[in-house]
Amino acid sequence: MTVLRGASVVLRPTVREDLPALAAIRATPQVRSRWRGGDDLEAEMAREFDAPDNRWLTVEYQERIVGMIQWYAEEEPDYRHAGIDLFLDPATHGRGLGTDAVRTLACHLVDVHGHHRLVIDPAADNAAAIRCYTKVGFRPVGVMRQYERGADGTWHDGLLMEVLADELVRHP
Repeated sequence: MTVLRGASVVLRPTVREDLPALAAIRATPQVRSRWRGGDDLEAEMAREFDAPDNRWLTVEYQERIVGMIQWYAEEEPDYRHAGIDLFLDPATHGRGLGTDAVRTLACHLVDVHGHHRLVIDPAADNAAAIRCYTKVGFRPVGVMRQYERGADGTWHDGLLMEVLADELVRHP
């Protein structure tokens, strides 16, 4: 994958040398509560990094690693679509970087990979993420009840959101 440039962020293929910085961001309480993980996040991420279907992009802002965005593709022709997920350093929240990163990747998935539909699935109580995705054109489809188990062992709802290619908000 090539380097993608947004209005403020750069999305580039993640390299192994990024893992310590990304693991440190995942270890922050705000990110860890959503992304979870074991005691050694760097080792865990290293194992995931080697997966053949890894589509991780490191998010940079002002030449500093501030997060990661990833995507997957459902290639079955009758159900073809792509999905996105991301995390950002909480110190950068509120600057529009998440919106820029999602918009940049979404445009790439539509324009270059030919996806007509994209999905994202934030926790139903993650209002900031939902606002971010809505700015790019994602719309709620429905609540997925007891969608994922939280660190506390209880089940939490997720919100399925989608955007069609012609609904994508390409500019702020």
